[in-house]
Amino acid sequence: MADPRRFLEAAREAALATGRMLRAAMDEEVRISFKGTLDLVTQFDGRAQQMIDARLRAAFPDHGILAEEGLSRETGSPYRWIVDPLDGTTNFAHRFPIFSVSIALEKDGEGLVGVVYDPMRDEMFWALRGEGAFLNGTRIRVSTIAELDRSLVATGFPYDLRESPVNNVCHFNNFILRVQAVRRCGSAALDLSYLACGRFDGFWELKLKPWDVAAGAVIVREAGGRVSDFSGDAVPSFQSDIVASNGLIHEGMLEIIRLGEGDRGLDPQTPLDR
Repeated sequence: MADPRRFLEAAREAALATGRMLRAAMDEEVRISFKGTLDLVTQFDGRAQQMIDARLRAAFPDHGILAEEGLSRETGSPYRWIVDPLDGTTNFAHRFPIFSVSIALEKDGEGLVGVVYDPMRDEMFWALRGEGAFLNGTRIRVSTIAELDRSLVATGFPYDLRESPVNNVCHFNNFILRVQAVRRCGSAALDLSYLACGRFDGFWELKLKPWDVAAGAVIVREAGGRVSDFSGDAVPSFQSDIVASNGLIHEGMLEIIRLGEGDRGLDPQTPLDR
């Protein structure tokens, strides 16, 4: 029987090595190309992906993999790695020091391992299903904030922000009226990790990809939090629109999102259930 801890250790080692490379690369010239109007990529995205893939393939040659920069390998194995080699590429390209390496492992479509490494702060978030979530070896838990107006939440905006009216602007405007503050850091993997350790109380975003959330979702759940779609149903890692929270403000967050459906603004005096 496969040992899940071996999977976890391989993911942690790959994330650490790749993160150290990316940190050193902050002093190198960054060549930028664009996949879309706002969706950029650097030469280090590809280099990071190659590093991770080489390590995981050498250790587990029968496993599948799905990664952001065009890498998809199906092997028939129940195990599949889901990788974002550089989550926060725009930040990285601008030398804004908030980005991460995100590595998850699924078994039969269910999250088993989640690792998110922040090389600039040397913070390694990780979780193994059923065994809790950790930051640099210390167990972490979600916050105990139970009121929306006392909560700090995070979000992001899709790359088709300028082209599509489904762009999170209405939800952002509605949330900013109901919570203590909203932050937009630029790395969904770190947003979820910060939620897991209590730095954020909630997170929502839309049009995400599996590699954006697969690792973070495992970490949040193992830290005692809740992850759902916009309807409140539990979601697999490939769900594009997600809400994550400490569990206590989740229903209130969902209600704000429902009020924003159809791009409706929210009167700050509109009563909510929570």
